[in-house]
Amino acid sequence: MAKPKTSLTAVERRAEELDTIAAVLPIERRDELAELLSDQDVETLRHLVNQGMGDNTLRALTSDLTYLEAWGLAATGHSLPWPAPEALLLKFVAHHLWDPQHRETDPDHGMPADVEENLRSQGLLKSVGPHAPATVRRRLANWSTLTKWRGFDGAFTSPSVKSAIRLAVRAVPRTRGRKSAKAVTGDVLAKLLATCATDSLRDLRDRAILMVAFASGGRRRSEIAGLRREQMTVEPPIPVENSAPLPSLAIHLGRTKTSSGEQDDVVYLTGRPVEALDAWMVAAKIDSGSVFRAIGRWGTLSRRQIDPQSVNAIIKQRAEMAGLDSGEFSAHGLRSGFLTEAAIRNIPLLEAMEQSRHRSVQQASNYYNNATRPSGRAARML
Repeated sequence: MAKPKTSLTAVERRAEELDTIAAVLPIERRDELAELLSDQDVETLRHLVNQGMGDNTLRALTSDLTYLEAWGLAATGHSLPWPAPEALLLKFVAHHLWDPQHRETDPDHGMPADVEENLRSQGLLKSVGPHAPATVRRRLANWSTLTKWRGFDGAFTSPSVKSAIRLAVRAVPRTRGRKSAKAVTGDVLAKLLATCATDSLRDLRDRAILMVAFASGGRRRSEIAGLRREQMTVEPPIPVENSAPLPSLAIHLGRTKTSSGEQDDVVYLTGRPVEALDAWMVAAKIDSGSVFRAIGRWGTLSRRQIDPQSVNAIIKQRAEMAGLDSGEFSAHGLRSGFLTEAAIRNIPLLEAMEQSRHRSVQQASNYYNNATRPSGRAARML
């Protein structure tokens, strides 16, 4: 006689439900999330997945929701109420945006020590001192978004909350840091590529990642990690005067951070990046599925794609091997480096944006300005 199936606990049930959306929303801390998130939280995430929200947006929402729930439990002893009262929003601002000098004379100013220790013990709080205003604003914005998806109106736009944020930001002057301290321009890229000199799987893969990420317009690490063979189509070779034609390849990006799944954003690779990509796929015998895959300790190739964070780790490892300061470079340096290099080579901004797929001229032009201002005429008027 078969034994009756043991009923699942609430945490186990949430863990299983999180598994059902893992294909769209990669979750590494499933069991921890199942304990922190409520049934309604998980249902909201499932609903957002069914609505076709972008993967990166879903990851950000999940990360911020997890932090908010953990903070709420640590600060009040209860899960977040929906909608959150204005007093709780003001408490959140007070706990995260505070004046370090005021803290020296008033230990109760800012985030209480027990709340801070609780969040640090869970690995959710890593920064020292007040949070960056942009981080607080993003979490409040995502909190507001989740509130609306639950069918509630929040107090996020109330005058007191706006005033609290404005005053707190003034009290915590903090320059916004760049995602990558230095851009991976052409000269830096050449040094990184020089460390991929052998025909080993790891060198072939990393060389292809570096060249494809840069040449395709400085693709985001999530786009590189998630690249699939089915997204690529071979294009007619590009004729070159007095030389052999250059191989050409189109990458269909599909849904990205700034586009929807209905748009077919396409970027093109020509010449060396195509050759590097082909060499990797031939060596790894990849004819379908994920293009860039994990490589085990003993050089064994995995069937799963690399994690987006691994792209960052590869940049830093290659920078260190090249004798550079790995702390100054990250995956975003390839994105900023592409536009910076385009400016150095006098490639028109709009032409570069066609490849980078930037939607904002203002944002893209920042890289151009940074590259050209030191030698520009405006700096040499005297």
